Amino acid sequence: MDNRCRKKTLDLCKHTFIIISTCVCFRGSYEASSKRFVEKDLEVSAAGKSFMITGANSGIGKATAMAIAKKGGTIHMICRNKDKAEEARAEIVKETGNKEIYVHILDLSETKKVWEFAEAFKKKYKTLNVLINNAGCMMTKREVNAEGLEKSFAINSLAVYILIKSLIPLLEKSPDPRVITVTSGGMLVQKLRTGNLQSQRGRYDGTMVYAQNKRQQVVLTEQFAKAHTNIHFSVMHPGWVDTPMIANAMPDFHSSMKERLRTPEQGADTVVWLALAEAATTKPSGKFFQAKQLQTITLPPPRFTFSMMFFFLNYVFAKCDLW
Repeated sequence: MDNRCRKKTLDLCKHTFIIISTCVCFRGSYEASSKRFVEKDLEVSAAGKSFMITGANSGIGKATAMAIAKKGGTIHMICRNKDKAEEARAEIVKETGNKEIYVHILDLSETKKVWEFAEAFKKKYKTLNVLINNAGCMMTKREVNAEGLEKSFAINSLAVYILIKSLIPLLEKSPDPRVITVTSGGMLVQKLRTGNLQSQRGRYDGTMVYAQNKRQQVVLTEQFAKAHTNIHFSVMHPGWVDTPMIANAMPDFHSSMKERLRTPEQGADTVVWLALAEAATTKPSGKFFQAKQLQTITLPPPRFTFSMMFFFLNYVFAKCDLW
């Protein structure tokens, strides 16, 4: 395939990504779906339970932390920027009266540090009931971290894998353990391309790399659910939400569609339901959710076997204590 043909294919995929992930994902569709929500599902207390939320100082992560803090849960905020994290924590404490809110500063693009953090957390704390993988990034150009790994993959896929794999022992000895990963409807058009995990081949397009990472998250969730049946795993699509990531990575789209984007609270609604509601764990583990509903999805088949991706993830995980 020549460069011109490859560019046309990439542009078509990008347009398809936006079309599919916007069809039922704006504020209006949320307002319609919310009429079917069962309010009693969230008439629960989270007191005595521990929740780890990545990217908890803004957007969906902050809205999730706020909602769970109101229910009395202990929140571990995983954030990159200390000042923004402390500001968000102060706001959550003031709004909820819940002082059991803890800030942990961690750059999820730094693979070895993610592993070190998870190992230290596991030793320091006795329980973790719910892990919420919310943080994500959409790069505008290809960058690598200190370990030479492409940053979008490092944050969106590898950090998720390391946190889950490292914290499973802590989750397994905690009551009602759950792992929730915030994905994107854009992954619905993506084949799993395990032969190009580092996005080294072809023209780099941050939107498509992001969608591919989100496809990887779905596979990770499915496989972890099969291996650890005593933990409830789920992935969810929040719709198009007015977040700093969208504003920074897709400024034209954000500017033109801002009035139709969902609020962070609307985007977080299904995350909170998956984290707290008893009804959520009556659904099968390892599945895809939207608007508090289990969604039956048909994904494009992978180009290569899943084992290639897991071989690489395990290889990096094993090297974390050697770097």
